[in-house]
Amino acid sequence: MLQPITVRTVKSYQQDNKSDCVNLIEIEDEISATFELLKVLHQYNSLNAWTLLIAPDHVPSKALLDSCSIDTSKLLVIRQKHLVNLEYVLNSALHNGNFAAVITWTDIVNNQLLTSLSLDMSKTNTKLYCFTKNKQTTEILLAQ
Repeated sequence: MLQPITVRTVKSYQQDNKSDCVNLIEIEDEISATFELLKVLHQYNSLNAWTLLIAPDHVPSKALLDSCSIDTSKLLVIRQKHLVNLEYVLNSALHNGNFAAVITWTDIVNNQLLTSLSLDMSKTNTKLYCFTKNKQTTEILLAQ
């Protein structure tokens, strides 16, 4: 039986044990995205698991991550231009048990893919975060 999509609009510092939803983080620009991303990465950095970052090309550099005490040995970064099958990568990361969090952007993941991913979120402990500049994306996902 299909479940309705569950989307939460959160601030990056909000933590809870609810993993069965897509956590949307609304950003205003690339600077706010960088700060919010650093907060999310720092949140999962102490766990004994990987963090997958499926990112556009403007994500923070390794030097910035190192200067903010982010352990990059626990961070797997896949740039948007290197992705061949985004849906497979996301499903694999969410369901293989090795990732604490998967972080991406709505520029990369479309609404249809987010909807299909959210239907399976109850079967995983991995958190899914999606950065969005577009409030319309939030409204579309919540309406479904």
